[in-house]
Formats: sequence, structure tokens, C-alpha cells
Amino acid sequence: MSDTNFIAIEGVIGVGKTSLAGKLAEKLKAKLILEEFEENPFLEKFYNDRKRYAFQTQMFFLINRFKQQQNLGHEDLFSQYVVSDYIFDKDRIFAYLNLSEEELKLYESLFPLLKRDLRKYDLVVFLQSSVDRLMYNIKKRGRKFERNITRSYIEQLSEAYNDFFFKYNDTPLLIVNTTDIDFVNNDEDFEKLYNQIFRTDRAFIEYFNPEGKLRNDI
Repeated sequence: MSDTNFIAIEGVIGVGKTSLAGKLAEKLKAKLILEEFEENPFLEKFYNDRKRYAFQTQMFFLINRFKQQQNLGHEDLFSQYVVSDYIFDKDRIFAYLNLSEEELKLYESLFPLLKRDLRKYDLVVFLQSSVDRLMYNIKKRGRKFERNITRSYIEQLSEAYNDFFFKYNDTPLLIVNTTDIDFVNNDEDFEKLYNQIFRTDRAFIEYFNPEGKLRNDI
């Protein structure tokens, strides 16, 4: 458990990244790093007109995420647990999904320069879920700027995330199927997931498919 000090939670919009990161941080008394999506002035405009506002939205997130990760000093990582609700590399998933060819050239000239000095995670937890469950979660939480998110966009994003993590080997990785569990409201589901995260015999890349009760209202 002591070797897993810097944990990042990842997954598609609506999968519960921030909720799980918060619960883990509370249990571990960890430093919590949250993606500041509400600070992005272009995000709501992006969901209304993806093509027009993709580059502004992307660059704001890239610089903001870099500043957050850069501010994590080595002393923080060795003296306490740190839990983040995103990985820096996720930025490229959205870039390749949303940017034009010319915009990508500019983006790719910046991304490696920013990434090279950032600290690696001890573990990345990738939360997977069905598109139906994701759309249900997005609708249920009712964020204003997410009202115009389409099912088609979530399907594209899910495919992009799956492809990214299929090739991912930068850090230890735990892939979790969360479609039929509720780690936010069900303590048993959370404890099962927590125990998987801190298993001492966990492989470098591992898949966890917990059993749960299928929700009738999805």
C-alpha cells in the first residue's frame, strides 16, 4: 500500500471520476487534485458548437492541467497520498477527437514539452461504463454546461478512451467495469474497489469486473 501514493482516476464524462477520487482522498486523508472544468470559459460554448470552440477549450485545459500537476512538489508525493481525478495524458484524447489537423500540429508542438517534467502516477484507475449508464449519470447530475452533450459524442469519447487505455503502458493500470455498481452510495461496492486498488499482488495491468445489482431506472 505504501508504494501506491499517487493515484489518478480516469474515465469518460459521467463515470464518477470525481466522486471516487473524493471518497478515496477522504479515506486516505490524501491531498485531492480536481480538474477545474468549471473555470474553463469556453466549455459551455464548446458543447454548443464543438468545431468553433474546440481549440480554445483544449488549450485552456492543457495549460490549466499542466499548472496543477506541476505544482505537485516531490515533497507532497513522498509525505502523503495524492489522488487526482484525471491524468495529464487524457488531454490528448480530447485533442485528437476535437481538433482540426492544423490545430493538432500546434498542440503536438506543445504537449511533449509540458509533459516531460511531470511526475508519473503510481497507479491509474480507468473506470469504464456503458453509454446508457453514462448518459443517465450526466442527466441525473444536471450540470448546465452538459445539457447539450449528445449520445453520439459520449459514444465517440468512450471509443477514444478505450482505444487509449488499450495501448496504455506508462504506469500500473487498473481497469474497472462500473456499469452495474454504485461506489458512491454503496459502501460495499466502494470497499471492493478500494481493496482492488491496494492489492499487493496486483499485476501491472489488470481488469476488475465486480458483480453488482443492475439498476432498474437506467
